[in-house]
Amino acid sequence: MKRLIVLGIAVSVILVAAFAGITVYDEYMRFGRMWETPAIRPHETPLLVMGKESIPVDGGEAVLRARGAENLETPDRDRSMKRVFAGKAAYTRYCIHCHGKDLEGHGTVGQSFSAPAMDLKSPQIQDQKDGLLFSSISYGKNRMPTLATTVSVSERWDVIVYLRAAAANQTLAGR
Repeated sequence: MKRLIVLGIAVSVILVAAFAGITVYDEYMRFGRMWETPAIRPHETPLLVMGKESIPVDGGEAVLRARGAENLETPDRDRSMKRVFAGKAAYTRYCIHCHGKDLEGHGTVGQSFSAPAMDLKSPQIQDQKDGLLFSSISYGKNRMPTLATTVSVSERWDVIVYLRAAAANQTLAGR
């Protein structure tokens, strides 16, 4: 019984000492506490004035979508290794999570789908025109999300160049 009382007193002393230490730290120390950190509040600075032509009235994503996937063509026929590497970088940033490093649909996220992510080297994908692939990347298809607001137009075309090169078994350095 005496041990329990002594243990209770010891725990109480430790808790009071910890509380006192934190209180002293809060009151007298100049650093380390979140409530003393200056806050950054949104919209404290005035918004920039938009210049002329800052809102597009022609071109852009709306034109690509309205044109239709069957009518889209790669704007630049350049299939150089520089473009392949740019496509590989964009693929690694945006697509590898679902389709995997080998483009076979074995990415960490793609494996969790009830219908796994597509094998991008398969004839079903490779036989599609570039415009259809661009449309699938841009506006999604089945479980694939819409990436038009995330991936730039040029990066989407670069990914298609990379997919074609990878399917043709062009060896890429660092792969």
